[in-house]
Amino acid sequence: MTSPDGLGIAGLDPGRSKCGLAVTDRAGQAIVAAAILPPTDSLALLLQWRHQGLRLVVLGNGTGSADWCRELAEAALPSQQLDEWGTTLAARQRYWQLEPPRGWRRCLPSGLRLPPRDIDDVVAQLLLERHLGRPLARHCGPVWRRRPGVRDGLAP
Repeated sequence: MTSPDGLGIAGLDPGRSKCGLAVTDRAGQAIVAAAILPPTDSLALLLQWRHQGLRLVVLGNGTGSADWCRELAEAALPSQQLDEWGTTLAARQRYWQLEPPRGWRRCLPSGLRLPPRDIDDVVAQLLLERHLGRPLARHCGPVWRRRPGVRDGLAP
């Protein structure tokens, strides 16, 4: 799940019903975990990541960001807001860079391709890339749909 040296910075795409999360390795070179979770589970995961060395949460300034800034401050998690204008459209393109199209999707012009799943985690990755000023490799398994450690296990 994480690199042996711990975690670095988390990206958070806040939302009212679901949030996208991505976290880098300690060196800030690659995404080592990604998730799309309800807000309460997202906060619990960020707190879990803090115990693994998380230093900063970078979040978009859109829907629900004010509430998230308050929650993060109460949890003593350092945070920084970034302009998230255009991230949803940019995440569609970034998704296909991370997951090249296969099968019939290769035949579609890139502007007509829609990802086959929610991409909130990719938006969180884009926020991290904007913060760091460079693209990040993605060295993680499936996107979590449940918080790790939840009794039912992981549901990618």
